[in-house]
Amino acid sequence: MASKKTAGEAALVAALRQCVLAVSPAISEGVKWNAPSFRTEEWFLTLQARPRGKLLVVFHCGAKVKDGTADLKQRIPDPTGLLEWRASDRATVEFTDVQSFIPHARALGALVRAWIKVAL
Repeated sequence: MASKKTAGEAALVAALRQCVLAVSPAISEGVKWNAPSFRTEEWFLTLQARPRGKLLVVFHCGAKVKDGTADLKQRIPDPTGLLEWRASDRATVEFTDVQSFIPHARALGALVRAWIKVAL
């Protein structure tokens, strides 16, 4: 993330952190790929700052492609359609501010839970 965040960007990061960490006590956070990231046994989610204050939530299976991840799109339930699939083992969700996140907080938590169960 950029070193100078606006109050809105900081609030969005804080809300996303709270949502992800509330899913399971097994989730920890750190900095990976120069960005706030989350893991259980493996890294699975990274927050990427985008231009104009947008934040990209990147669901992944680590840096290298793993066996058994080719059909994640079919195995990760996404009834709200939040995920944009970038590859067979990588999907993203973009938020512009806290107000854009709040209506989707429960769905994002469910996606985190499903990703941990299915992808890791």
